[in-house]
Amino acid sequence: MKKLYTKCPVEYTVSIISDKWKVLIIRDLLEKEKRYSELMKSVVGISDKVLAKNLRELEQDGIINRKVYAVVPPKVEYSLTEKGQELKQILKEMEKFGLKYREE
Repeated sequence: MKKLYTKCPVEYTVSIISDKWKVLIIRDLLEKEKRYSELMKSVVGISDKVLAKNLRELEQDGIINRKVYAVVPPKVEYSLTEKGQELKQILKEMEKFGLKYREE
């Protein structure tokens, strides 16, 4: 399904990172590429179904790459695209905000 947007750039950005799970997936991929099982462990509380759905959506939005290796058992790695890397500053600002106000 194609997403519809207004001309608002904030709305566009929010549509990409609107889910708390997406933000946490991006956070983890900022460190390095990860396999599906590594993301399941590092994104605490996410279900298998929700992780798969969010990874698909992030890939469709051009935020992550999915690399499939032709081995048995199957190996898939996820990494951020250049577009995805540009979200780093947004997450850094979220981190600063959280550090400042989480104790209130």
